[in-house]
Amino acid sequence: MDTIESIILGIVQGITEFLPVSSSAHIIVVPWLFGWSEPGLTFSVAVHMGTLLAVLLFFRSDILAMALALPKGIAAGTPLADPMSRMALIILAGSIPAGIIGLTLGDQIEGAFHTTENGSLALVVIAIMLILVGLLMLIVERKLPQHREFERISWRDGIVIGLAQAIALIPGTSRSGATITAGMILGLRKEVAARFSFLLGVPAVAGAGLMEGIALAERGLPADERIPFVAGALASVIVGYISIAFLLKFLQTNSVLVFTIYRCGLGVLLLALVAGGWL
Repeated sequence: MDTIESIILGIVQGITEFLPVSSSAHIIVVPWLFGWSEPGLTFSVAVHMGTLLAVLLFFRSDILAMALALPKGIAAGTPLADPMSRMALIILAGSIPAGIIGLTLGDQIEGAFHTTENGSLALVVIAIMLILVGLLMLIVERKLPQHREFERISWRDGIVIGLAQAIALIPGTSRSGATITAGMILGLRKEVAARFSFLLGVPAVAGAGLMEGIALAERGLPADERIPFVAGALASVIVGYISIAFLLKFLQTNSVLVFTIYRCGLGVLLLALVAGGWL
């Protein structure tokens, strides 16, 4: 990848990682549309670092409070007494499903969606998931009540939303889309579900980034990939931070309809392009 491609895809990642429109779908589709080469390991590590840093910076107060409360609670033998210690444990528990799926099926998913041999089929699956999750998100918003606050998130909520995060490993699903929808099904307010979704994503993104980072360290970072690496990471962290702030504010007073329309429109477009033989 050259620097311009890395910046563009870093911006795409920063937007779509946090908005419920599927970052993995866009990172697969955008290079195909423009005839670019597969982003590869270097770019993947860069944007994982960027999006993780965006979350850490935006939620620094929450994360610091949990990081301090959890060991203190464990040392005192009362890790569930402090609300932030309890929330940290719920997030860790909710991260287990995605961790198991990622470790056991990650290579198969990668091979199915990031190889030219499965190009058309992969695009069809992405398109279908874009449409289905988009419609489900809107139906849940319209038909089920959402009134619960962040402080009332339970162990059950953490596990259910964690399972939704695991399902989102299928490109086109959207991690934020799946987890926000699951949160709304459980009665959480949209912005509360989004806040928990972003915090829940920290262990998953950190774990994926660590594994890929180890692989990159073993391979080494060639000199000609260093500038694109930094450019992609910076683009994703800046745009990612803005996207988080936008979505949390947007969901306080607005419907998810715009995301449903976008997802369904993109899904139908992909299906049409595949059917017409253009992709």
